[in-house]
Amino acid sequence: MTLARDLRLAVGRFARRLRQLYADGDDNLSFLELAVLQRLERLGPTGPGALAGQEQVTSAAIAPVLRRLDEQAYITRAPDPSDGRRAVVTISATGRSALLTREAASVTRIDAALATLTADERRRLADVIPLLEKVTAQL
Repeated sequence: MTLARDLRLAVGRFARRLRQLYADGDDNLSFLELAVLQRLERLGPTGPGALAGQEQVTSAAIAPVLRRLDEQAYITRAPDPSDGRRAVVTISATGRSALLTREAASVTRIDAALATLTADERRRLADVIPLLEKVTAQL
């Protein structure tokens, strides 16, 4: 149990810090707004209901997020070709640029932190990544 507890604490702190780094930006995007942009970038165009389900929030919670992203030109909306009553949301070039800027800034900060480790410590850390992936898949 001690290993499980220590791992939970360390990974939790690491994950929170990564979220803070990623959320630090001049564009004032919320974490949910960033998550929606990332999902659209990875999965492609989708409907608001599907986005709400994937982000585990209600449709009422996703609506203002999409409205704000649309107002900022980070997404585009179009009628669903298979059902014109529904909308399809797509990430825009502006949205992609915002994500790339965030990614570059956070990776730069992580790279700087890794530079403080010895070569042996970096190698040991790299060896742990597949193990973390394996444990994650079992959760």
